[in-house]
Amino acid sequence: MILPGVSSYSFQRLIDNGEYDQIKLIGLAKSMGFAGIEFADLFPHNNESKKDYAMRLRDESERLDMPILNYAVGADFLNCEDFEKQLQELYEQVNIAKILGTIRIRHDVSYGFKFNKDKFIGFDEALPTLVKGCKAVTEYGKSKGISTMVENHGIFCQSSDRILKLISAVADDNFGTLTDIGNFMCVDEDPETAVSKTAPFARYVHVKDFHFKKTLSPEESPNGYFKTYGGHFLRGAVLGEGVVPVKNCLSILKNNGYSGYVSIEFEGVEDNIPAVRKCLGNLEKILNNI
Repeated sequence: MILPGVSSYSFQRLIDNGEYDQIKLIGLAKSMGFAGIEFADLFPHNNESKKDYAMRLRDESERLDMPILNYAVGADFLNCEDFEKQLQELYEQVNIAKILGTIRIRHDVSYGFKFNKDKFIGFDEALPTLVKGCKAVTEYGKSKGISTMVENHGIFCQSSDRILKLISAVADDNFGTLTDIGNFMCVDEDPETAVSKTAPFARYVHVKDFHFKKTLSPEESPNGYFKTYGGHFLRGAVLGEGVVPVKNCLSILKNNGYSGYVSIEFEGVEDNIPAVRKCLGNLEKILNNI
């Protein structure tokens, strides 16, 4: 069975304008009909520590019977000033995931170097460093009962082939992918093909949709659109209203044995609450027909 969750990032505009904090989002998501919520980083208040804030989030999630499905954080093994310090920071983030009561954490690996003759240039040159970092974090995660994941985003480590290279090189069952069915379009990959290739390693899933244009007229630019790696244009859409083959991608994942939760990650320009409600309604219809 696949159940609908939601990422706190879907409500980022409400967080940024102060209308909601992450604790209030748990109740909002529950009232909308979601089965769980994930958090994209944590934003404590009034100098509160992340650990204390994580405890309050966990307590609220338990009070509302609203599980915290995943914790997503940033990291950069290539551009950090101190590799060991970056590892220690991620170990602390794993500790936060444990406090939250989730069983998984997604961490970034890098957005890649700009050209610099003294540093890595290409993905293959960078791969040993990425593998070293991911191996260390997932070993620490095991000691805490937390699985670790890389997501297909950030361009540098976004294509299915690069994701598979990293997964294969780390070669640890505790390390897998957070498969975002829409994000492959950011590097101009066909979502169904890319999801088919990475599905066996999916530990968690983001569902999103995009509007797509090959070119933009002056009156359309930017209006929420951003450029893909290949020079086309995407804009976040209400799930089911864009071009991402959501149903087919979820069917592929299900046929590869994926079960559990998928989280809506809404990135459109529409008002967050009504848009996310529509996303959920469309996702439920899809889940009932796969």
